[in-house]
Amino acid sequence: FFLKELHGIFPWLVESIFGSLDGIIIGWNLRCLQGKTNPNEYSVALDFLNPSGPMMKLVYKLQAEEYRYDFPVSYLPGPVKASIQEQVLPECSLYHNKVQFPSSGGLGLNLALNPFEYYMFYFAISLITQKNSPVTHHVSPSNSAYFILVDTYLKCFLPTEGSVLPPPSSNPGGTIPSPTPRSPAVPFSSYGMHHTSLLKRHIAHQPSVNADPASQEIWRSETLLQIFVEMWLHHYSLEMYQKMQSPHVKLEVLHYRLSISSKHHGSPAQSSYQALHAYQESFKPTEEHVLVVRLLVKHLHAFSNSLKPEPLSPSAHSHTASPLEEFKRVVIPRFVQEKLYIFLQHCFGHWPLDASFRAVLEMWLSYLQPWRYAPEKPPQSTEPLPRSVSEKWATFIQENLLMYTKLFVGFLNRALRTDLVSPKNALMVFRVAKVFAQPNLAEMILKGEQLFLEPELVIPHRQHRLFMSPTLGGSFLSSRSPAVTDASFKVKSHVYSLEGQDFQYKQMFGTEVRNLVLKLAQLICQAQQTAKSISDHSAETMASQSFFSWFRFTPSDMNGSYTGNDLDEIGQDSIKKTDEYLEKALEYLCQIFKLSEAQLTQMMMKCGTAQDENGKKQLPDCIASENGLILTPLGRYQIINGLRRFEVQYQGDTELQPIRSYENATLVRLLFRLSSVLNQRFADQMEVLCSREDFVGRLCRYHLTNPQLIQKIRYSPVVRDRMTQNWGPRISLRFLASYRTLISFLMIYFLASWFYIGPVGCTFIILIGYFLYAVIMTFFFEGWKPHEH
Repeated sequence: FFLKELHGIFPWLVESIFGSLDGIIIGWNLRCLQGKTNPNEYSVALDFLNPSGPMMKLVYKLQAEEYRYDFPVSYLPGPVKASIQEQVLPECSLYHNKVQFPSSGGLGLNLALNPFEYYMFYFAISLITQKNSPVTHHVSPSNSAYFILVDTYLKCFLPTEGSVLPPPSSNPGGTIPSPTPRSPAVPFSSYGMHHTSLLKRHIAHQPSVNADPASQEIWRSETLLQIFVEMWLHHYSLEMYQKMQSPHVKLEVLHYRLSISSKHHGSPAQSSYQALHAYQESFKPTEEHVLVVRLLVKHLHAFSNSLKPEPLSPSAHSHTASPLEEFKRVVIPRFVQEKLYIFLQHCFGHWPLDASFRAVLEMWLSYLQPWRYAPEKPPQSTEPLPRSVSEKWATFIQENLLMYTKLFVGFLNRALRTDLVSPKNALMVFRVAKVFAQPNLAEMILKGEQLFLEPELVIPHRQHRLFMSPTLGGSFLSSRSPAVTDASFKVKSHVYSLEGQDFQYKQMFGTEVRNLVLKLAQLICQAQQTAKSISDHSAETMASQSFFSWFRFTPSDMNGSYTGNDLDEIGQDSIKKTDEYLEKALEYLCQIFKLSEAQLTQMMMKCGTAQDENGKKQLPDCIASENGLILTPLGRYQIINGLRRFEVQYQGDTELQPIRSYENATLVRLLFRLSSVLNQRFADQMEVLCSREDFVGRLCRYHLTNPQLIQKIRYSPVVRDRMTQNWGPRISLRFLASYRTLISFLMIYFLASWFYIGPVGCTFIILIGYFLYAVIMTFFFEGWKPHEH
């Protein structure tokens, strides 16, 4: 093909692969393409889109001719789109000199992108736009073709060993030029100081673009990373986006708005201003999106940790450091830290309170532990002791203090609202506690807080200095950034650049957060007791369902209550895991916050897991009123979290309760009619007999009344008038409709036939035996009922 023909079909080809920006065209659906289900398509797609495959060769061939392709601004992340539409250029250099007005008759603004940028824009944004793809089978995001391609591109353009492979060239010995600066097509006001890329600063010292091959590797690496970060981590509300801007930026934007307003008599600027501030993006990241971001975070840690040790001579460093090495030094604080922090805050505040939050949690924990991706291996030891965090990571912890402290407080607030009896929720608490309990980590976080809280008056020469964000003054770790005189200023600069000068910091090891930890520890204790009670109840239920329970005369659950919850379907193994997770989490929390044994004992006393005089669990917190028991807010919380419960029982007429599965429906109805006739005809006589104080009265009360009904009602929040109802003496024959009772009688008659005893004789023996049993029970246990519960 000629280049002009390739240039014409390139946008169509990219859209056919990654789908359209509006999501109508699915394309190859790389997110659902798996090697197990579609091995042929999977291998073909990976080979075609490989960094050295045919598609990338086409990209580099078009790149050599400096073709440009339009990308609609309307499909950019919401905050960036809103600011560009207001003609305020974002700080990211990715958008500089690329925004163009539409051609005559066109609609909307466009970005003029080179082929490499255009390809990567579509590749990155397909993770966001292709959300409603049809899925006919279970898809594992980490095994999809898209996930593998992201990993491949990261390893190719951000290598941990060696340098970036040079792009293939159609001309022997030639190179693909880096993007040339272009004059802006629209007069834009930029946010503060221009955030120049590492490539431009490096090329400024070179005689020409092609003079140094090292300069070729950095523009692709930086462009790839900027596109991934902008597409995946830049989706949050515009209010949060503006909050990240410095006072210099806000002042310049204000001046620009006033100048536009004076030129257009106020109306155009006013409408755009209102549109900008009225915008709120509804962004709900998926679990797959979070997994891809975690892959990016893990690789960036490995990429940054592969930085070669600095030479002892500073002058030698300035002459020998390659652009890639400098890029490794600043990649996290300059390009990722700020946006990832806001992204995590958004997820912590808006993600549902369910087990799917595990993906966000692991991504957060991966960022907090860069030492896991360091090239050096931990020393081998015979004892499986946790590895201590080296002091060399103190700088990283201090410059990411809010990632550790504020997000930890956010997790505490989430954990206090979840059901910790669930094994998946208990596992998340365990994971966070285990990470923060690593030796020396809590001490370094505390040191960072002390540096931030250091009084400003201690160092007078800093009183008039401005806390600058990395985007305005370069990276904290960059050797070309303004010299940082002390660690305290670096920590303050980090916090204020992310949260603003008026931020009220909440100490992780302060009194307020410590009280939250104590509440969480108390909930852990309560959850352990609840899991234990569920385990005991499940064991009792299994025992009661044995074969021999069919031979009991009375059903055990005629008036019983269901006391289980969702864990009954999980099994004993999961309940044991829950207890193990919670026990270790409590141990780790005690290590982190130095909780004493006395405090733990006091929490156990407050858990409310003590048992009352009947061996029952305490009722939920409630107050007595004229209409019965009324739940307090604490009582509602206890019920919602499964900490306490009422024993819900049938409180009406036992003769009228629903027919059970172990009862014969026809017999229940016939025996009810027979009992009703007998009760109506002999009501007065039974009342007289039960009112006698002699043995006959006691025997009648034993058979004809239910004195335990009021005692059982106390475990349920029933109305008062129902508690005071008196059903009176009556005959109840419903127990004869139970299948267990009928089978028991049949077994007795069958055994009696072996001894040549007929049905009449067997019935007489049963009646005599039951009468003697009833007489004995009347003497000793008048209140016990054999067939009414």
